[in-house]
Amino acid sequence: MNTPLRFAVLALATSLAACSVLESDKIDYKSAGKAPTLEVPPDLTQLSRDNRYAIPGGVVSANAYEAGRANAPGIPTAVDKIGDVRMERAGNERWIVVDRPPEQLWDTVRDFWMENGFLLTSEQRNLGIMETDWAENRAKLPQDPIRSMLGKVIDSVYSTGELDRFRTRMERTSKGTEIYISHRGMQEVYTNQRQDQTIWQPRAVDPELETEFLRRLMVKLGVTQEQSRAAAASVAAAPQARAATIGNINGQPVLQVADGFDRAWRRVGLSLDRTGFTVEDRDRSAGVYYVRYVTPNPDRKEPGIFGKLFSRDSKTEAPMKYRIRVQSEGDKSTVTVLNEAGAPEKSDNAQRIVRVLADDLK
Repeated sequence: MNTPLRFAVLALATSLAACSVLESDKIDYKSAGKAPTLEVPPDLTQLSRDNRYAIPGGVVSANAYEAGRANAPGIPTAVDKIGDVRMERAGNERWIVVDRPPEQLWDTVRDFWMENGFLLTSEQRNLGIMETDWAENRAKLPQDPIRSMLGKVIDSVYSTGELDRFRTRMERTSKGTEIYISHRGMQEVYTNQRQDQTIWQPRAVDPELETEFLRRLMVKLGVTQEQSRAAAASVAAAPQARAATIGNINGQPVLQVADGFDRAWRRVGLSLDRTGFTVEDRDRSAGVYYVRYVTPNPDRKEPGIFGKLFSRDSKTEAPMKYRIRVQSEGDKSTVTVLNEAGAPEKSDNAQRIVRVLADDLK
């Protein structure tokens, strides 16, 4: 069924159920399944990953990790611990800390996403990263007699016009694992006044969705529903995020963050996850993320920032490898872009990367 008809059906059903109320606090995801995988912007292309990189536990010693924490104090975090699981928060960033190594958590976290209606498009056990496919939160659809009657017949065209994707990153620490969940969302919008053509465009990151899935993961890891809700609520009073500003040092674009190393490292990591960078490796002791980047091509005629979402382009530019380095001095940090060899990068690409991170860290 074509796009205009699909929207017409949804509009009809919604109007007939004018008294129904969308229960936006509920979550009921349905994976896109066999549908073609959505593509990301040409300047942040997700490439196939390999498994030859180890979780940073092999690189970061316990002494080095603890020394880094002691020498780079940042904004204090709010914590609530139940058993060997706790939720922490600093500003808008939340994460789970579990007193178990990543290898003991991988299968459980994998099962968690499957149980919540997602398929996984990327599983990098050695790097500690897994990513879901794009999925729709069906709980946002009107739940009424009209929906029940039409749903089985036209389920494929009854849509919310929104899709979500989540990346889970597990980082080894001296005592266990930190687990981060980052969200990316898209929405379908009309491209003309006739409203007969649509494109997919990115929508804002939803921190509440990230928190809800962290809370649900706590339950999967052995915490009760009541305890998980209390933990999520108890960290609400943590300090807000500090601003990140773009600067220039000796002709090199830099990002200046008013945070110590621990928090700056977390914020940059989450920003890379949320904006779709391919992180090949990371070395927390050196403060470096190893990423892939594709230069945007202004001559490519594609609708919207995500281009042709349901197609593949064999002419995509070859990726370039960069290092994103986080250096801290006291309660301030500087984020710089280095080339593959580790030398300072002053190109237009470095400026673009810094701008992408700055926009996300506002």
